[in-house]
Amino acid sequence: MLTSSPSRRAVLAGAAAVAAVAGAPALAGRARAAGASGYRWRNVVIGGTGFITGVLFHPRVRGLAYARTDIGGAYRWDGRRESWVPLLDHIGWDDWNLLGVEAMAVDPARPDRLYLACGTYAQTWADNGAVLRSDDRGATWRRTDLTVRLGANEDGRGTGERLLVDPRDSDTLWLGTRHDGLLKSTDRGAGWAPAGGFPATPSATGQGVTFLVAAGRTVYAGWGDGGDANLFRTSDGVTWEAVPGQPSGTAARVPIRAAYDRHARELYVTYADAPGPNGQSDGSVHKLRTAGDEWTEVTPAKPDAGSADTFGYGGLAVDARRPGTVVVSTNNRWAAVDTLYRSTDGGRSWRSLKETAVLDVSETPYLKWGEDEPKFGWWIQALALDPYDSHHLVYGTGATLYGTRDLRHWAPRVRGLEETSVTQLVSPPTGRAHLISGARDIGVMYHERLTSSPARGMATNPVSGSATGLAQAARRPAYVVRAGWGENGNGAASHDGGRTWRPFASQPGIAEDAPGPIAVNADGSVLLWSFAHWDGTTYPAHRSADDGATWSEVPSFPKGAVPVADPADPALFYAYDTGTGTLFASTDGGRSFAARASGLPAGDSQFKVVAAPGRTGDLWLSAKGNGLHRSTDGGGSFTAVESCRASYTLGFGKAAAGAAYPAIYQVGSTGAITAVYRSDDEARTWVRINDDDHQWGWTGETVTGDPRVYGRVYLATNGRGIQYGEPA
Repeated sequence: MLTSSPSRRAVLAGAAAVAAVAGAPALAGRARAAGASGYRWRNVVIGGTGFITGVLFHPRVRGLAYARTDIGGAYRWDGRRESWVPLLDHIGWDDWNLLGVEAMAVDPARPDRLYLACGTYAQTWADNGAVLRSDDRGATWRRTDLTVRLGANEDGRGTGERLLVDPRDSDTLWLGTRHDGLLKSTDRGAGWAPAGGFPATPSATGQGVTFLVAAGRTVYAGWGDGGDANLFRTSDGVTWEAVPGQPSGTAARVPIRAAYDRHARELYVTYADAPGPNGQSDGSVHKLRTAGDEWTEVTPAKPDAGSADTFGYGGLAVDARRPGTVVVSTNNRWAAVDTLYRSTDGGRSWRSLKETAVLDVSETPYLKWGEDEPKFGWWIQALALDPYDSHHLVYGTGATLYGTRDLRHWAPRVRGLEETSVTQLVSPPTGRAHLISGARDIGVMYHERLTSSPARGMATNPVSGSATGLAQAARRPAYVVRAGWGENGNGAASHDGGRTWRPFASQPGIAEDAPGPIAVNADGSVLLWSFAHWDGTTYPAHRSADDGATWSEVPSFPKGAVPVADPADPALFYAYDTGTGTLFASTDGGRSFAARASGLPAGDSQFKVVAAPGRTGDLWLSAKGNGLHRSTDGGGSFTAVESCRASYTLGFGKAAAGAAYPAIYQVGSTGAITAVYRSDDEARTWVRINDDDHQWGWTGETVTGDPRVYGRVYLATNGRGIQYGEPA
């Protein structure tokens, strides 16, 4: 596995409320949809890019390992191909919340069995979680819906594992929840009920059970809600007790992870003053000699509360082959940068691995983040040691998974693992790259090839985090502009099609705190930048006619709207006021806007207007459950497209042979199924081009076809990166 060759809450009252529904139908993880048109789907390769929250080696099968992520599903390592295999791409639109994996478990005695606890958010607006169980290492699944919510993308998502196969009985499973206590299943995860006798009382705002671990035949449970104890155990599966003599104080407030050294019969536990991955400033490491309940603190380094060097402890792994060999990670250590500490003498002495590490990120260059050298890591809570190789160590970060075979040379181990949350896609009509993308956390990338991570990494000058806007001048494709959260300016322009960038000479003051979507007119002479804060506050848009040197306010532009440039006429811009359902237009290059069509669907900020390429005034409105609407008079009037029941996002690509209109791609519904569709006849008819194996949860952000390759489509996902499909 992983070779070294050079990537929010409700308490449900009553015991009955937390009993699961047993016998839910199987997930059709391998059934093709009727009418699917034979597309081949692959990831546009970036490499990692998201928070890998857990890695789990099977204790008895060499090379078998799994990884979980906060919003991008779970993966199994394929040692033959040296790549991760996604296991949850079949999760559909309505079940998007299940792409966040809270915890995973394997059965040591039965290697083909795999269990996942899925649920991205524990907020009242989110759906309940589910347990997925597989008898073939994730190739197919059966599902049990829970009546509690899980929180794979909430604070504490790097703790764990919260799911465990009982060491005495493979049919018994334990599941720790955030707000509903400890659950137990006696039929291999098909049915769940509250575990009787568990002494801790859950809260509506805490962490609940942070981990479950077996130490011999005893099960230990970490507890993150405070109180007199934060570590409990049961030796018979019925009676629970607080572990005597356990650590207390701020540095041991929240137990993060635990691992058992079966040779030394010692249980190691990492602690922090907060669940993380953010917000930790103190922490510790302790071990328990289980035979006599003797505790010893073995913290490698103490956070310095009087300086900027504060941190907690997170990841933890013990060596299955060498007694007393253990590795732990710091977490949230921004001043001195996080590290791994390794001990070979049971924690009496430690060595930091960061100082001698040689990081090779040539396969995923974005990990340099615009600097000369990559950082060792951050948000390190996933940490695993190969039970068959004492020098094969992997750890997860907020963007990748690093691995080593010699404890010195490290490289990303993320082939096949793509967790990007994508927000912007542009497919240029000319130039070296067929795709430019914008995403949360990693900004904008120029994809010279679809099958390897961008050679230039993320766009620099300035380096930015989450992208909020990306636009190309339709009649001058060498000119591209972008907006997003950055440390040295939030907007930039490219004059070579997105290969290199320079920041705008100036930016409106509000851009510092609320960068939003940006548009450029057809000939690249005018920029229009809209502003909205993450909390929903909107601000006046600004216009520049000198490549971002100066900006002027546009009072008549609807605040917070997305500016849309007409692809043929440089004088025309459009904006859709989603609050009132009104289309606004400008005929003077964005200086002023006036209302045109009104009475359109309103009330959802995610409604989208897209202009058809090469045409003036040909606008399409995706209004989610209100359907698809079209205007051919520049927004003066719209007509509902009868072939669509729902439309979430829409884009265009090269026309089919003999067709006079571009191919249209959309995420929407022509009937009961929300899927990816293509139309070659101006939306009169549609063909579904994805299938039940390829759904990727929520895909409503953006989609675009390739203007140079008929049939090729690029699809943004929220956690499974950029998918691209082509006719097989």
